[in-house]
Order: sequence, then C-alpha cells, then structure tokens
Amino acid sequence: MSIEIGVPEGCPLESEEDLEPTSKIKRNALIVFALLSPLLLVQAWIFGAAPDVPFATMPSCESNSQNCAHLGGGDTFRMDTALNLTNDVELNTSLAALTNWVVENDLRILVEESVEGEEYYIHAVAITPFWRFPDDVVVQLRQLSNGGTEFELHSQSRLGQSDIGVNPDRLLELHSLLEGA
Repeated sequence: MSIEIGVPEGCPLESEEDLEPTSKIKRNALIVFALLSPLLLVQAWIFGAAPDVPFATMPSCESNSQNCAHLGGGDTFRMDTALNLTNDVELNTSLAALTNWVVENDLRILVEESVEGEEYYIHAVAITPFWRFPDDVVVQLRQLSNGGTEFELHSQSRLGQSDIGVNPDRLLELHSLLEGA
C-alpha cells in the first residue's frame, strides 16, 4: 500500500507565477481587507456609538464612574484634592500654555468661549492611539484679582466602563502644565 501526497487530479494549484497580475492584486486586496476588517468594524462602531456632543458648561462625573476625572470647582473626582487649583500668572500666559498643549496633543476643539482677560472655556476631544476612542477634555480658566489664574479640569472617556487611568493621568499632565505656566 502506498500513500501519495500531493494535489488530487483535476485540482491543480496555481503557482504565484501562474497568476495574472490582476488576480494577484485582487487576492492581495482581499487579504488586506480581511486583516483590517476588525479595525474597520470597531471604528464604525465607535463613530456611531460616540458622536460629538458639545458641552456648553463644565460637566461633572457620575459618582460611580471609572472613566471620568475632574479637578476643581468643588467637584474633584478621582484626583488628589490637595492639588493647587491656581497659579501666579495672568490668564493669557496660562491660556498660551494650554493652547500649546492642545496643539501638541492634536485635540479637536468643539467649543471655545472667552471673555477677554477674564475667563476662558474649551471643550476639546482627544483621540486615543490605535483604536481611536474619543475622550472629552474640558478646561475652564478664570483670572483672579491677585493676577493669578484659577483652573478647573475635566476629562472623560465616551465609551467603556474604565479608562485604565488615562483621564486622571491626562489631568495630572494638564495640572502640572498650568501650575507651572
């Protein structure tokens, strides 16, 4: 008894050289699409499940949230309450530092309001790398009578039960930037 290994008669396999160029392109396109389809499906889901909804006022975090962080305004959540919420520089200096941070981190601005020299409010969207989940970032700056700036910071993920510490870390980065402006 002998066992033959190979292609059954009538079912010849095409070698790479035997394929026409258009067949190679179609096959490669299908392979690429098959590999990218999970990412594309997730992106479509994110786009539909997390639309942009501008915040006209400073939001707050739900009491049991694990995907939100807030600092200041008497509503500190998931952040150290001992953090200083003011600095010793004019509003415009704090605003320049914040604007640079927004540009460097490629945030998309949804709402931006200001009262010249008195107050500034911004609601922007940070996009996480790879999966591209949207996180809302809200900052309010107020000029103090002593020449310093008071700030209130908020960051929250639109999707998921937990942010894996991304929002508190983002607020710590922003706090450090504004406190040292």
